Amino acid sequence: MGGATRSWRWLVARVMRVLLHWSRLCCWSRRGQLARKLRPLWRYWLLVLKSLYYNSLCDSDTVLDAVFEPIYWLVDNLTRWFGVAFVCLVVALTSSVVIIVYMCVLPLIVETYSPLRVLTHIIYGHWNLVMVTFHYYKATHTSPGNPPQERRDVPSVTMCKKCIIPKPARTHHCSVCNRCILKMDHHCPWLNNCVGHFNHRYFFCFCVYMMLGCVYCSISSFDMFVDAYNAIESTYQTPAPDYTFTERLSHKSIVYLWVLTSSVAVALGGLTLWHFILIMRGETSVERHINRKESKRLAQLGKVFRNPYHFGRVNNLKILFGVEKRSHWVTRVLLPSSHPPHGDGITWDAPPHRTDPMAI
Repeated sequence: MGGATRSWRWLVARVMRVLLHWSRLCCWSRRGQLARKLRPLWRYWLLVLKSLYYNSLCDSDTVLDAVFEPIYWLVDNLTRWFGVAFVCLVVALTSSVVIIVYMCVLPLIVETYSPLRVLTHIIYGHWNLVMVTFHYYKATHTSPGNPPQERRDVPSVTMCKKCIIPKPARTHHCSVCNRCILKMDHHCPWLNNCVGHFNHRYFFCFCVYMMLGCVYCSISSFDMFVDAYNAIESTYQTPAPDYTFTERLSHKSIVYLWVLTSSVAVALGGLTLWHFILIMRGETSVERHINRKESKRLAQLGKVFRNPYHFGRVNNLKILFGVEKRSHWVTRVLLPSSHPPHGDGITWDAPPHRTDPMAI
């Protein structure tokens, strides 16, 4: 009786093992069949997807550009809308500095300095203010220049893929303005405008005179800043000095003036120096990156890159400022001038001695 029970249990266990093994085999076979059925379907949809975007020029950079296109669109639109806020901020900060100078700094200068020094401060300060105001207004309201869309005899280098028009040399498409810009340097949110062929001089002069104005305010008000800072610190003493509301407001205004002008002088000084170096090299900010890549490419071929728009450091400055004779350094650089730039921004004259402007 005991042996029959053991044989029965052994038979049930054996059957269960066989069923379990068989179920595993069925599952693996079903998974294999499912995989074999899904593999052609997956390959088909992958082929369909690639047929929609793939071409011989497709690479990882193209894929990344497509992935980040929504981010680019968001940045471009935010830059376009925030440009108005940035212009208002520049006007507000500059106006605040001018008001503080008239209300706090200039009266102290008149009371403290000699008449000759007072006259020097008044002449230089107002000249600097006129130059800053004039060039900022012209930089924001002057169109940087766009290639003609109707003329077909325009010498072009390539076609703009977004505007579908010929692009002359040194012309690039601005994604913020959504148009092609002649000799585009960059899109400046502080101007709410592109910096191109027709307003490049205004932008650079604004940077120079704004930097000079900030340096002038920072240096001329340094002693006043030290006195105002010590006066503010003395209010925490016991007992505190008995300053009037006007005096406390004057102290804080002078500290604000010095901190703001010193910070802007350092930041804008670096930007102005960078653009000055580019102008001396006959390059724009966009061409700087293009020329570096071209230099590396030609170096691998045993050639040396030569910038076709570099006519010498002094000549590059003359071309930017529109200086044709010595008197123009005064009438066109040191005084407000609305003269147009050299050339039309479409054709560029190369030096006559250079036969191959790109490489030797």
